[in-house]
Amino acid sequence: MSISAKSAHCDADTLWVDLSDGRTIGAPLAWFPRLLRATPEQRAGVRIGPAGRGLHWEDLDEDISVAGLLAGRGDQARASGTIAAE
Repeated sequence: MSISAKSAHCDADTLWVDLSDGRTIGAPLAWFPRLLRATPEQRAGVRIGPAGRGLHWEDLDEDISVAGLLAGRGDQARASGTIAAE
C-alpha cells in the first residue's frame, strides 16, 4: 500500500499533511524557502496530485513529494545549491 496525501495546509510555521494511513505529519516551512516567504493566501493554494503522491503550488512553482516528507527531506534544490538567492 502506497501512502498518499489526503489534505494539506500551512500555518505560520509548518506544513501539515494528512496521510492515507491516518497519520498527520508536519514539516517546518524553513525547509521550503518558497513556502516560508509566501503569503498565507499563496500557501493556501496547494493542490494534491491525482495519486496523492505530491503537493503543488502553481503560483509559487513549488512541488513537494510525500515520499520526501516521510524521509525528512526539505528543499533538495536548495541543499544542492542550485537555487540562486531570490
